[in-house]
Amino acid sequence: MARLFITPREMNFINDIAKEVIKDVIGQKIYLFQISAIKSKVHDVYEESPDKVFESPIELDCLVKYNEQEIRTNRFGSEEYYTIEAYVQSRDLLDKGIEILEGDFFSYGNTFFEVIKSPLTNTIFGQIEHKRFVTISGRQSRKDQFLSKVFGPTSEEYLDDNAIQETFVQQRGFKENKLGPTGDVRDLQKNGVLEAPITGPKEISPKGDDTSAGSSFYSDK
Repeated sequence: MARLFITPREMNFINDIAKEVIKDVIGQKIYLFQISAIKSKVHDVYEESPDKVFESPIELDCLVKYNEQEIRTNRFGSEEYYTIEAYVQSRDLLDKGIEILEGDFFSYGNTFFEVIKSPLTNTIFGQIEHKRFVTISGRQSRKDQFLSKVFGPTSEEYLDDNAIQETFVQQRGFKENKLGPTGDVRDLQKNGVLEAPITGPKEISPKGDDTSAGSSFYSDK
């Protein structure tokens, strides 16, 4: 598409729409554990770190493709094996100063994955400097490879209080919502093209249902 018609303003609109769909509608998240370059000791000769130290997890809004489970057989029997792809909006990563590298780990549910690649996916209308998503490909890690506390919802088969997510709160370009800081940036709002939503972030929660049947749309208005 010609640059005559697709200007930085249109790019901001496209990126803001992608953020709106992922953050304000879909609501899927992964938790990223990055290797600490400062805390991890690197071997002088091999330039590798045998004992990696990881930073605190970063919550990332994304679109998740959970691939079909594989069954692998080894000398100890059979085991379940998962691979996963997570699509993270590239402008969102730039806004937050996050770079995802091979060897990082992330969790989705109660499963941990190692990042095996994280390429940028496609350009926006052929403009080389504007990318759509970063596609994080992960393979399930071994239990002796990475271990951490589990974050976020896991499965309805568990009885933990947070096993099922009952509350979802939008971000809508606000620095904070009821759950805390968001780090969310909507460029059209930032540049004064659009005003911030008057009603603020909305939520789905038990507050929206007075019949105790489950979470529903809630508005304090």
